[in-house]
Amino acid sequence: MNIKKSITGSSLWQWTRRVLGLDRAIIFSVLARGWSSLAGLVTVTLIARFLSPAEQGYYYTFGSLVALQIVFELGFSFVILQMASHESAHLTISADGRITGDPVPHARLASVLQKSVRWYSVAALLMLAGLIPAGIYFFSSHPHPGVAVAWRLPWYAVVVAATLTFQIDPVFSFLEGCGYVAHVARTRFWQAFVGSLLAWTALLTHHGLFAPAMMIFGQALAGSSWLFSRRRLIIGLLRHAAGPHKILWGTEVWPFQWRIAVSWLCGYFIFQLFNPVLFAYWGPVAAGQMGMSLSISNALMSLAIAWISTKSAPFGMMIARKEYAKLDKILFMALFQSVSVVIAGSLVVWGAVVYLYSTHMRFSHRLLGPGTFGMLLVAMSLNVIVFAEALYLRAHKQEKFLLNSILSAVLTGLSTFFLGKQFGATGMVMGYLIVGIVVGLGLGTYTFFKYRRIWHVE
Repeated sequence: MNIKKSITGSSLWQWTRRVLGLDRAIIFSVLARGWSSLAGLVTVTLIARFLSPAEQGYYYTFGSLVALQIVFELGFSFVILQMASHESAHLTISADGRITGDPVPHARLASVLQKSVRWYSVAALLMLAGLIPAGIYFFSSHPHPGVAVAWRLPWYAVVVAATLTFQIDPVFSFLEGCGYVAHVARTRFWQAFVGSLLAWTALLTHHGLFAPAMMIFGQALAGSSWLFSRRRLIIGLLRHAAGPHKILWGTEVWPFQWRIAVSWLCGYFIFQLFNPVLFAYWGPVAAGQMGMSLSISNALMSLAIAWISTKSAPFGMMIARKEYAKLDKILFMALFQSVSVVIAGSLVVWGAVVYLYSTHMRFSHRLLGPGTFGMLLVAMSLNVIVFAEALYLRAHKQEKFLLNSILSAVLTGLSTFFLGKQFGATGMVMGYLIVGIVVGLGLGTYTFFKYRRIWHVE
């Protein structure tokens, strides 16, 4: 009887892994993103309960302005992950952090971490010095009659918190590239958990605008705790002499990184301009509706791409070993699973929004209307496909989505300003969706198949 149960349990697990594509990395990633999604529902409820509509606008605009850290990050974290995955493919890292194998990739791996720590230490100071005055200028330049919100101290706090996570995130990317994908995903779960608890505490104690800072502080605390447990590996690599085998960033990495950096910067104009533009032209209440709607749709997309994002480091290793058939099989299965999740989730979320509006619940007016929200969900669903295509090509240490990113940023930025100023959130989202269909899905899919065919010719 026990043997039969064991076989049945094993068969069920094998079926689950084959059909749902679940492994430890994806399970922990889904847990982290699933928790963030569920916690996000609690958070938006608390925001609607404890923040005024104007304060809600400041809350979400904080996030959009803090996202300017991308100017200082320059896509470095993704480059770090890919460099680490290609070098660690030829090494063995034991549970206690000891590295064995060819001394050349060992030295190059150490060089990647050393250069990363140096760059992010300098960039963190620049970020702190740049974001605080930028936020002061923006909020002071767009006052709204009758709206008095104490935003200065919360703004200072969120920038300081973001600076802390900014310094530890590249180490996470590096370790993920070294094969610690499941460990990083598990830590992301604890970061989301601790961050949510601290944010809820701020909201419940009527310090709601400090919630974004508390969320990020919680993530920094949980992340630092795990990195401390990997100190032997990290310190060992920081002390390892790279010698003549060190990474030559100017010739080996910069040709790839500057393209990634431009793509990352373009991402700001694609994903983060909505709230500040609405805040400036339509006021904090309109920005709050957009911010909460984006928060929900982004949480759904984040959950869906877990099946793909956890493959970044393994893809790099497969490419280093020229295992192209295996690479493609895993990609298309993961893409199918991600798209299935985002479609199912979008239908549920849109149905909930329709219900809220049809019953005239007070909470409904904190969100975009069903039509606009529906277009936003379609656009986010398309982004899942584009994300998979871009990640696949970038795993080759090549950035072929540069033109796509620039076109998307320019067109989305223009539509956001002109349609947003004239028609508000509905105009913004409609422009965003059209650009996503034509440039994101259309040109992106063409680019994907073109370079996949060129690079994988035997």
